[in-house]
Amino acid sequence: MLHLYYAGVIRLSNAFKERIKMEEKQNKMTLTPIGVIHSPYKSLRDCPRQASKSEVVAVIEVFEQYAGGLKDIEGFSHLILLYWLHKSHGYSLLVRTPWDTELHGLFTTRSPNRPNPIGISVVKLIERRGNILQVKGIDAIDGTPLIDIKPYVPEFNFNDRDEKRIGWLTDKIKR
Repeated sequence: MLHLYYAGVIRLSNAFKERIKMEEKQNKMTLTPIGVIHSPYKSLRDCPRQASKSEVVAVIEVFEQYAGGLKDIEGFSHLILLYWLHKSHGYSLLVRTPWDTELHGLFTTRSPNRPNPIGISVVKLIERRGNILQVKGIDAIDGTPLIDIKPYVPEFNFNDRDEKRIGWLTDKIKR
């Protein structure tokens, strides 16, 4: 009887280990770049602190295998770009920003140093030529991997009647 009990524990243990492995696989994410951002910014020091301050025209090269996804994009004046901040190094959960001397929680800042260093910019679409987009208003360095493109639709992104609060940034930035 004791032998069967131990055999059951071993079977349970092995089944439990397999379940853990399966859950670990399901929790992993894989991102595949769909293109690359070409900008005049060669280093982090060259980039503006926020994309809205940039008047520079950058080139978004969408890889050929994803170019079909650009159909009808010319009908949108603005796009949301998601990109991988490949020059990001580590992160801290408390951050001091250029706008304040106090420490703030990482997730209340736009710091590029994050557990998942994903950048986001709403850009103005200037022109499309095949798989190449010219955009204005980006703060990514040259060679940044592009993760995704979405159309910016104001009606989908916020409601003008809703109050908008900017937390600790109130009175720190000019609107």
